[in-house]
Amino acid sequence: MTTTMKKRLPPSSSPSIRQHFWLGLQLVLSLSVLVCVLALLRLNSQSQSSPAAFSPLRRPSSFSGPPKIAFLFLARSNLPLDFVWHAFFQNADEENYSIYIHSEPGFVFDESTTRSPFLYGRQLKNSVKVVWGESSMIQAERLLLATALDDPANQRFALISDSCVPLYNFSYIYSYLMSSSQSFVDSFLDKKEGRYNPKMSPAIPKDKWRKGSQWITLVRRHAEVVVADNVIFPTFKRYCKRQTELDFGRKQIINAAAQKQHDCIPDEHYVQTLLSMSELEDELERRTLTYTSWNQSSNDKEKQNWHPMTFEYADAGPQHIKEIRNINYVYYETEYRTEWCQCNATFVPCFLFARKFSRGAAMRLLNEGLVGPFDASTLLFSSS
Repeated sequence: MTTTMKKRLPPSSSPSIRQHFWLGLQLVLSLSVLVCVLALLRLNSQSQSSPAAFSPLRRPSSFSGPPKIAFLFLARSNLPLDFVWHAFFQNADEENYSIYIHSEPGFVFDESTTRSPFLYGRQLKNSVKVVWGESSMIQAERLLLATALDDPANQRFALISDSCVPLYNFSYIYSYLMSSSQSFVDSFLDKKEGRYNPKMSPAIPKDKWRKGSQWITLVRRHAEVVVADNVIFPTFKRYCKRQTELDFGRKQIINAAAQKQHDCIPDEHYVQTLLSMSELEDELERRTLTYTSWNQSSNDKEKQNWHPMTFEYADAGPQHIKEIRNINYVYYETEYRTEWCQCNATFVPCFLFARKFSRGAAMRLLNEGLVGPFDASTLLFSSS
C-alpha cells in the first residue's frame, strides 16, 4: 500500500502571521522615528527666525524705590573725561543711577586711576579684551547689560563711550529717559553697503539686517532680549568681521564686491538686527541719543573711511552746544525717512550726549555750566 504524503514547505519559506506582525511593527517604528526627526529639524529651523529664540531671561523684577538709569561705560582703560562725569553725578541722587564700566581685564578704578570716587570699584570683574571692529565689542556690551540686569531697580540702560559727555544735567536726562517707554536704538536699512554675508542665512534673513550707531539706550525688557540671545551673536561672531590691512592688500586678487561683502563692523549691526529679528522695532525710537560729528568729506575715497571728528576746545562753546541741543530730527537717506525726535508723542531735542570730546573741550563744557553746577575744588583730590 502506498501512502501519499504532502510535502510541507520549511517554515522559513512562508512568512507566518507573527513575522508579518514584526515586519509591520518595524516599519511603523521606522516611520515614527523619521517623522520625529523631521519635526525636530523643522522646529530647529523655525527657532532660527522666531521671536521665541530671543525670549528674555528670568531675572529679579520687583524692587522698591525709584527706578534707576544704568550708565554702561565702554572704556579702553581709564575714563579720560572722568571729571565731567564726576560733576554730572555730583548733582544726582544716588538712588537714581548705577554705574558699570567695562575696561581692559585687570584694570581697577580706584584713587590711583581716577579722580572721581563715583567710579571706584565700578569695573566689571569678567571683562574681555576688546578689539575695535570685532565681535569682542558686542561681547563687552552684553557683559555690561548682564551685570546691570542683576539690579532689579535698573530700568534704563545707556551705553556710553569713554570719550562721551552729557549735554544736560542729570535731572533733565533722568526725566527724559523715564518719560519714555521705548528704547532708543539708531536702526535703518543697510541698502548701500555690502556688509550682509549670505552665509548668515537662515539664522539672519537679509530683510531683517539693520545698521546704526552702537550707542543705544534700552528699556529693561529689551536689555533682557540682548543678554538672552544665543542665536544671533554666534552668527555675528562667525560671519561679521572687519577687513584687515592684509585683506586690503589683496584687492587686486580678490573680487572687490566679494571683499566688501565681508567688511562687517559687528557693533554697528548687532543690536539693531537682533531687535528686528525679535519683531520689536515698533517698540523703538529708531535713533541714537548720542551726537557724533562725522568728517562729511565730499571726496568719495575719503567717504569710505568716515570717522567721528573730535571736539576740541574751540568746538565746545555755548553756541555750538546750543546748535546740537536744537537738533530735533534725523534724516535716514537709505529709507527716505525723517525721524522726528519724540518721547511719548512729545517733541524733544534729539541728543542727550555727544562724542568724541577732547579733555580741553570737556573742561570748557564744565566751565560754561552746561552739565550743572561745577565745583572745581572737587577735582583737587589725587590722581595718577
